[in-house]
Amino acid sequence: MANGIANVSRIPELRSRLLYTLMMLAIYRVGIFIMIPGVDRERMVEYMKSASTGFLGLFNMFSGGAIEQLSVFALGIMPYISASIIIQLLTVVVPPLERLSKEGDQGRKKINQYTRYGALFLAIIQGFMLLRSLASDADGPVTDTGAGWLMLAVLTVTTGTCFLMWLGEQITERGIGNGISLIIYAGIVTDIPDAIIQTFSLTESNGGTLTNMTLVLLGAIVLAVVTAIVFMERSQRRIPVQYAKKVVGKKLYGGQNTYLPLKLNTAGVIPPIFASSILMLPMTLLNVFPDSQWVASMTNKLSPGHILYEVLFVGLIVFFSYFYTAVTFNPVDVADNLKKFGGFIPGIRAGKKTAEYIDRVLTRITFGGALYIAVVCVLPSFLQQLYGVPFSFGGTGLLIVVGVALDTANQIESYVVSRNYESFAQTGARVRQRGGAGATR
Repeated sequence: MANGIANVSRIPELRSRLLYTLMMLAIYRVGIFIMIPGVDRERMVEYMKSASTGFLGLFNMFSGGAIEQLSVFALGIMPYISASIIIQLLTVVVPPLERLSKEGDQGRKKINQYTRYGALFLAIIQGFMLLRSLASDADGPVTDTGAGWLMLAVLTVTTGTCFLMWLGEQITERGIGNGISLIIYAGIVTDIPDAIIQTFSLTESNGGTLTNMTLVLLGAIVLAVVTAIVFMERSQRRIPVQYAKKVVGKKLYGGQNTYLPLKLNTAGVIPPIFASSILMLPMTLLNVFPDSQWVASMTNKLSPGHILYEVLFVGLIVFFSYFYTAVTFNPVDVADNLKKFGGFIPGIRAGKKTAEYIDRVLTRITFGGALYIAVVCVLPSFLQQLYGVPFSFGGTGLLIVVGVALDTANQIESYVVSRNYESFAQTGARVRQRGGAGATR
């Protein structure tokens, strides 16, 4: 992988794609600081300090600080991600969508169009709820709380989300990596320098309570967590597969041995995102019903750091890991495809028995993957309770950063390998042409 990335500058097309990606991400970062009219920036920053661990804090992390600035990109790309997940889940249970998903490129284009419509709808709903809750707070950052401002602000943040959707698609098509993932990645990475400065400000030399030994220990924990994430994200359970030999004309085909790779973490970062969204629901309800004592009590019990919150968080992560894996990976389809092309797992009968075997293996490794995600996500709260200082280098954000970085590096390496293969094939063709020309003479 390192050799592939080192060769980026030697391939003009790859270099231009990388520069295009960086330019699009720079445009995104500039838009973060374009505020909605009628908002006091200083009051918004103070308001976000009290909500840094709540629902707004979660969205602020994914949007790269756009909510803290209350910019045109305040909603970020999250409405599009939510719509993608919903459409993907509906594809399994709604027959027309399932048929569209199996119709090739045309079907995928239609599903992508439905996803955009869903993202637009969710952006309007989320923008209205967010801005209405900010405008209803007398001590909030909004200086103009009229209905005209609300309509203009909702239109602005919805347009910002649509622009980010277009930006992500352009990066995917003309740049390197998945555009939507890179936008989230860029938003989270930009908070790392502030987190490092904040951590060093808590040391004893700066008047804090964090000792130098504890600082070194926290650094070692961060390094260990990153190493564990890289190892677990690249881990696979390889099921051996053999293909039967068959004779076509006078030639013998098949008979090769390969494997079926099953990722340890098939669901990716979807489980913690879903779990966090559900557990932050009381905070959202509190913004809508600020006078409800029952909602306020539920919000206090389900706040990060509370034992009930952590237990439910782990349970929901395990549940969504199995749920999303079952939705996105169908062992019956895999077994049917193996049988169709003459493949089989040694010692396992083709068809139903193969599907049952794959499902059993997938169930076991998914449990390990779910526990790994849960440990990484609850680690910040545990360290904060242990040392009494905020720990910003863990959880869902770190999973996304490392996962997207690995995926982008793999795409760069694959691009370099394919270019080298094409050059090798073209060189071989020229050699054969020269050989044929020499034989003719």
